[in-house]
This record gives sequence, C-alpha cells and structure tokens, in this order.
Amino acid sequence: MYVTAASALLALGEIDGQRRAGQDHIDYVSAQAQRTVAIAKAQTKVVVQTEIKYRDRIKTIYLKGEVIEKQVPVYVTAVDNAECRINAGFVRSYNAAWSGEPAGTAASTDREPAGVPLAEVAEADAFNATACIAWRAKAIGLQEFYEEQRAITK
Repeated sequence: MYVTAASALLALGEIDGQRRAGQDHIDYVSAQAQRTVAIAKAQTKVVVQTEIKYRDRIKTIYLKGEVIEKQVPVYVTAVDNAECRINAGFVRSYNAAWSGEPAGTAASTDREPAGVPLAEVAEADAFNATACIAWRAKAIGLQEFYEEQRAITK
C-alpha cells in the first residue's frame, strides 16, 4: 500500500514537472515569437525610412546633373569647340580609364583629330560625375541601412 501511494505520488510529481517544463518551453517560444515580430517591425521601419531618404536624394542628384549637362553650351561655345582639338589618343585614354583596361601601345594615329567636340567631352564628363555621385550616395545608403539593421538584431 505504501509502495502504491509512493508510486502514485511520484507519478503525480513527474506529471507536474513535465507540465511546468512544457509551460516554460511555451513561454520561451512565445517570447521568441514576440521578439521576432518586434525585430521585423523595426526592420520594416528602417527599410521605409532609408528608401524614402535615399530615393529622393538620388533623384535630386540626377536632376542636378541634367541641369549641369544642359548648361554645357553656355560654358563651351562653338568657338571653344573649334579652338580645342580632341585627339584620338585622348579618346583612347578616356575610354581605357572608364573600361578599366589599358589603352595599349601609343600609335601615330593618336595625334589625329578624333572628331569629338569639346562640348561633348564636357557633357560626358558631367554625366559620368553625376552617375558616380549617385552611386556614392547609394553606397552610403546601403551602409547606413546595414548598420541600422544590424543594430536592431543585437
């Protein structure tokens, strides 16, 4: 009889212990779910804020770049185009710099006119500068975005 009572008491204790352990697990999983939801909300907020901030900034950069390109004829006139001769070597060097590949061995033809007006070079340079400034802003935005996302998950 004592053995049966002790066994019953032991069984009730084990059931109660399992119930408590189960409840502890449920509490842990619930806490993790709440943390995940809070992180997701914070990350969404960062995404929206970064998108708004940098989309407008980059749009402004391109708009300003277009204005600069349109002003080239004001600063580089037809007389300037006639007086300044862009040679083929300059064009080869310029293209090599933007492709990231060497221009190759210099040739006698590099001294010949390339037929590229100075105004066209100025427009291309303004466009390239605008694109570089925009890409820089994008890189800064991505770095900021990454750092904010990392801070949220810590």
